[in-house]
Formats: sequence, structure tokens, C-alpha cells
Amino acid sequence: MVKLKKYNGFLKLFVIFLTLFFIFSCSQKNYNLTKIEGKQLPITERGSETPEIENFIKPYRDHINRDLDSILAYSPETLDKSTGKWQTTIGNLMADVCLQRGNLVFKTREKKDIDLCLLNHGGIRAILPKGNVTTRTAYEIMPFENSLIVVALSGNQILEIASYIIKEKKPQPLSGMTFTISKDNTAKNILIQGKPIDVSKTYYVVTNDYLANGGDNMNFFLKATQKFDLNYKIRNVLIDYFKEVDTIPVKTDVRITVE
Repeated sequence: MVKLKKYNGFLKLFVIFLTLFFIFSCSQKNYNLTKIEGKQLPITERGSETPEIENFIKPYRDHINRDLDSILAYSPETLDKSTGKWQTTIGNLMADVCLQRGNLVFKTREKKDIDLCLLNHGGIRAILPKGNVTTRTAYEIMPFENSLIVVALSGNQILEIASYIIKEKKPQPLSGMTFTISKDNTAKNILIQGKPIDVSKTYYVVTNDYLANGGDNMNFFLKATQKFDLNYKIRNVLIDYFKEVDTIPVKTDVRITVE
């Protein structure tokens, strides 16, 4: 006679074994990345090789080009940042325009006036050529997404601005401020909006967001007591200005003189 108890014990062990086997076999496995393979797919400008893509893109490209090439104004001569030691015609124009149009926004929001504008020479990325001025012109001059920021600075920090310009020896775009570089290489006769600087006064300076955060070593902006983001891209400032005028004025007034 077969002893069933022995078989029952065996079956119990077998069931336990199968259960553990399935648990471990179904458990999450850890995989490690050992190799990455890639393939370069060339993009050709010749639409004949990819006519479907070209036909799909063409209407959008044509629409964008029509917008970019729409004529907004006329420039009687080429404005270039490379001509001028302490100031340039294109730098003067950009600083004046940013001061003028930035002030429209700032005065409406804060009921205050912007006193001066300081931008950076390197931020101008193209010339403003003689002839028709288009939306594309604005994109070429200012291809970045920089926007206008107004910072509140003390009169002492305005002195630092003059010292910075002298030290850098570059025609930084400047508007609303004039001064003379003396023989000892310091600034004198500093005027803000035609009035002598008052070191105890707070001045409102419009610049771009990059410089407002200390870019190009303009650390005096980091000492601002207040900052106001105008949410106004400099490229759009230029476009709005071009739409507003018929002929671009050539700004040749002297802002920095040397003894």
C-alpha cells in the first residue's frame, strides 16, 4: 500500500519550488547601456532630391520671406558700428530708439522717465545698409531675444558707467548722457539729459537683459536698487521704430568728447 503522506510532502516541496521559480523569473531585471550607435543623415538644399518635403515647406518659406522683406523705411546711408572710436551712427540710433520707445512703456507703467540708455557695442550684429529697410534688417541687426530692462542706479554708479566706457575703449551705444574724457583719462562734465550729474539722485537707465545681469563686466548694473522688465524685445523696438518713420535719421551729434 502506497503511503500518501510521503507523496504529499513531495508535492508541497514541488509547489514551493515552482512558486519561487516564477517569482524570480518575473522579477524586474536591471539593464545597463553598453553601446550607442548613430547614423548621420545629410540634409540637402536641393529640393529635387526631396520634392515632397520641398513642396510642403515652400508655402511657409514664401510667407515668412514676404513678411521679412516687407519695406518699412529708407536709410539714406549705411550705418556701421565699425566707423567711430567713441560712438557710431548705428550705436547712436539704437540707443536713441531704445530710450525713446522704452520710455513710452516705462512712463505709462511707472509714471517715471528713463534718463539714459546704455547698450553694448558687441550686441550690434550687422550694419543697417543704405536703401530700403525691412523687417529682415531688424532681425540681422538684433538676432537675439534680448529685451529692454530699466534699472535704478545712483549717481555714483553713473560715474562707473563713464569709467567703464573709457576703460573699454569701445563705442558703446549711449543716449541721454554726455561727458568729456580728460587728459588723465577720467570723465568730467558729465551731463544727464543736459543737466550736471547729481550723485545723490537716482537715475533710471534702460539697457538689455544680458547687461542688466552683469554681462560684458557691466557690474554696476548689479548694484541696481530696482529693476523693471519692459517685456519689449529690442528687435521689436527696431521694427516698431522703422514702421513709424519714413527715412532713418543719421545721428552724428557728439556724445563723448576728448580733451
